[in-house]
Amino acid sequence: QLQASGGGLVQPGGSLRLSCTLSAFSSDYYHVAWFRQAPGKEREGVSYINRRDGTTRYADSVKGRFTISRDRTKNTVYLQMNYLKPEDTAAYYCAARLNRPVMSAALSAAMYYNWGQGTQVTVSS
Repeated sequence: QLQASGGGLVQPGGSLRLSCTLSAFSSDYYHVAWFRQAPGKEREGVSYINRRDGTTRYADSVKGRFTISRDRTKNTVYLQMNYLKPEDTAAYYCAARLNRPVMSAALSAAMYYNWGQGTQVTVSS
């Protein structure tokens, strides 16, 4: 019920915008997060948004470069990624939950039980 899209190949320093669209079935899942997983590495929380009030959180590794936002009319959450680095290369996933997570755990994969398929982001020259 979550559809992620927007990945691709980009040069270092470039930008991409990922989209996560929630189906009507998932429209009440107000708490959405983006995660990423590179080969051989654990899944890492990237950013979180409360679609009701716009509260956000970011991993330190992406602060100042990535921006999460939502369009409530389209049931879509975006992840604008600027100044991309090779270490941002990963499969990116969006996930959602119904109830507000504890903020200290908002970027923990264990907090989410609705996941979309991944979209690959490759940063390379």
